[in-house]
Amino acid sequence: MRETLRRTERALEQLGVAALLSLASYLFIGVVLLTLVTTLIVVGAGVMPETVLMLRRMAGFKRRRVALWTGKEIPEVYVPLTGTLTQRVRAGVTDPATYRDLRWLAAHFIYGWLLFYVALPVFIVGMLVDGVWCGLLGRRAVVLPLVARIADLEALWSGALLKASPEAERSARLTERVEELTVTRAGAVAAHGAELRRIERDLHDGTQARLVSMSMRVGLARRAFDKDPEAARKLLADAQDQAEEALTELRHVVRGIHPPILTDRGLVGAVRALAASSGLDVAVRAEGVEGDAVRAPAAVEAAAYFVVAEALTNAAKHSGAEKASVELSRAGGVLRISVRDEGRGGADDAGGSGLLGVRRRVAALDGTVEVASPVGGPTVIEVELPCAW
Repeated sequence: MRETLRRTERALEQLGVAALLSLASYLFIGVVLLTLVTTLIVVGAGVMPETVLMLRRMAGFKRRRVALWTGKEIPEVYVPLTGTLTQRVRAGVTDPATYRDLRWLAAHFIYGWLLFYVALPVFIVGMLVDGVWCGLLGRRAVVLPLVARIADLEALWSGALLKASPEAERSARLTERVEELTVTRAGAVAAHGAELRRIERDLHDGTQARLVSMSMRVGLARRAFDKDPEAARKLLADAQDQAEEALTELRHVVRGIHPPILTDRGLVGAVRALAASSGLDVAVRAEGVEGDAVRAPAAVEAAAYFVVAEALTNAAKHSGAEKASVELSRAGGVLRISVRDEGRGGADDAGGSGLLGVRRRVAALDGTVEVASPVGGPTVIEVELPCAW
């Protein structure tokens, strides 16, 4: 009986709020009519977007009330009211959701207060009947549950009237997807620009400087060859050292673009090489990603390689950990990478740890990055890269 009373109280609250909103609907209908008249004579065109926003707020409030009662969210699908006044007026007038909300507003004005006034006598009768039926005879309540059913009916009608059409929901999802891709594309462009600047800086400050120095030594050796062969041989030896250093730096730059070890040994072999050279005790476990027959696309392998490289570098430099683990797995069309270290934790994108670059690189392939790094550790970086292989 107590549970029935609590649910009945909640149902009366739900219906009472609906009745108050119904009264507000009555007042708002006057606002809508005034807005229509003033818009037709152009004088009140600026009021139209504000009226539509008020209507959306009322409908949004009702959606939240219905979700609170039923436990099911009703998504809001609206055309944004942005731009110039003309654009906002056009968006408000042409948006199908505006007419859907107006339809709900008109219908709710009728059933909102009506169901509340139906529920009140049912509640009074239920308190008398079920008080005797349950209190004296120990039976289950039979009348009071009807109040909750009336609230269910009110929520059902409101949900049906406020729910967007399947076409509108698909359009909204498509719009969200386009916005998401716009953000990820911007991140990919930024990451690509940063990578180009890094390569240019490495070539300019390292390889190019060594090649210039080597060229000068070769030139000096040519001039000194006839007069001082010993000095010429020393200059040529220095030039050879410069050439070898330049080749070493070129290999480093090439590895930064696409590591040759990926082509030679595959992702698992490349990750094992990273683990061996990281300075940590790293355990590597691979499941379903070994062998040439199941290799992921080159771009996905490169992204996974750089994720592991960055994570292990961070662990070695900042975490204070001695051990780490790397797990590579394949599930359907998704490559999963998990890197864990037992360090001090506290990793942050804004802390210069390279996580922002990892996120951008992964987002460019429509992947996801999850970082769990509480203070005190451990730090776990989990990446999912969708791909077809």
